[in-house]
Amino acid sequence: MPKLNQLRQDHANMARMLHVLQLKQKTLAQGERPNFQLVREVVDYILDYQEGFTRPLEKVCSERLKELDPSTAEVTEQLAKDYRSLKARLNRLSNDLDMILMDSVVPMDRFAEDLKSYLESHRAYLREEREQLFPLIRENFSDEDLKALEDALPEGAQDHVARLEEAYPELYHELRDAPVPQT
Repeated sequence: MPKLNQLRQDHANMARMLHVLQLKQKTLAQGERPNFQLVREVVDYILDYQEGFTRPLEKVCSERLKELDPSTAEVTEQLAKDYRSLKARLNRLSNDLDMILMDSVVPMDRFAEDLKSYLESHRAYLREEREQLFPLIRENFSDEDLKALEDALPEGAQDHVARLEEAYPELYHELRDAPVPQT
């Protein structure tokens, strides 16, 4: 199932993004000032990715899975709820980053804790997708369903990463050098 392989690759790339953010969070937790512009780039990238990739994936998968097997509704609804919560957390971090980059006063210990909490939540979300959603797709989707999923999604992980080098060169170099952590 090539589409599931792409989803797994996208997860690996997102884990790298989260690893880069975690390194910046640890710097902050140690009382040092990380490169907030790089943090901004990561957050912007994840926000774009969520809007362009995660949301369509969730919509197509949850609707089709409910049609094929109504018992999947609980899993897909929980993932949708978790996604909305995750997006709200990331939007708060984005707003705080705006304030930080404008030299407004933002309590760094609170920001560091919020970032840490977001990272934990995002990793848990990826784990739930991998452990619950992917098996449901594998068990229920026909070749036609996979084709519809493919048509509904924008470019895959490789295309996203390739665009990074041009759009966010500093982030691309950090990402390229980051190991793929286990989520």
